[in-house]
Amino acid sequence: MNKDNLNDCPEFLQDFLFYMETIKGRSPRTVDGYYIDLRSFIRFLMIENNLVSADTDYKDIKIQSASFDLIKNATRIDAMRFLSEFQRNHDNEAKARSRKVSALRSFYKYLTVSSGKLSENPMLNLETPKLKKSLPKYLTLEQALELLTHIDTYFPERDFCIITLFLNCGMRVSELCGINTYDIRDNQLKLLGKGNKERIVYLNNSCLNAIENYLKVLNSGEKIKRVDKNALFLNKFGKRISTRGVEQIVEQCLKQSGLDGMGISPHKLRHTAATILYQDAGVDIRVLKELLGHESLSTTEIYTHVSNRQIEEASNKSPLKNVKQPKKKPQTDSE
Repeated sequence: MNKDNLNDCPEFLQDFLFYMETIKGRSPRTVDGYYIDLRSFIRFLMIENNLVSADTDYKDIKIQSASFDLIKNATRIDAMRFLSEFQRNHDNEAKARSRKVSALRSFYKYLTVSSGKLSENPMLNLETPKLKKSLPKYLTLEQALELLTHIDTYFPERDFCIITLFLNCGMRVSELCGINTYDIRDNQLKLLGKGNKERIVYLNNSCLNAIENYLKVLNSGEKIKRVDKNALFLNKFGKRISTRGVEQIVEQCLKQSGLDGMGISPHKLRHTAATILYQDAGVDIRVLKELLGHESLSTTEIYTHVSNRQIEEASNKSPLKNVKQPKKKPQTDSE
């Protein structure tokens, strides 16, 4: 959690954010998301209750002075109007509004169930906006191979290793940044996923070779002087690499391979790994679920619809695939 955010938090919101991080084990990024969405809701309530001028810019509203009564007296209708306001005037699409609903539900569940500050939960039946189901962006197997052959950066051994792990293991960018050298044992790699849940992925020869080559150069001190003694991937200052740092590396490598402009990011490389494993390697969907660290099989099932290749292959297996309409004899006048 960004500690700077706490300076503008009323005590009841601070308590919730600490609870989500320390008790529920949410990642700092997730907790920061809760803060941003709930800050917006409190600002909306302050305007609605005439605590600030109606024409005040949202960015200028400080929420530290907000009373708990403001939250206590809020209703589900207030939440719906809040979502409507952000859809109309702040260009919030369904995904952003869905995130706000999740934050409100978690916050009010905490207030009723965990802290007991409220006896009833007004957001219990707050519905989530219907999300548009879209297929994930990904690279084809040929494009993934092209990417791996065009890594000409300041530290190519490190960056090749990063891309290799993304494409073979399908890990999240936060999981990659969090890897410590002691998390690797033989061909096993321990990852810390969402909700502080650990899982083991297995490293194939490509991953093991890439890690070995990277560590050989790293330990020589030619490129980077290690400051962080545990982190596997380091930035140019020798400290643990950030998610933004990884994003920039991926962007550079995509540009070098002529694959920029496709909307590909580290997360899309995760989609690429899943798609290649399912479509090209024939990995079972339940095995893929465990590899990716998904809570539900339904999350993984999107990769079964990601391409029409298997549908095309099924169609071409039909015993009737070569049937043609027989030529008719020309009709005579008598007919």
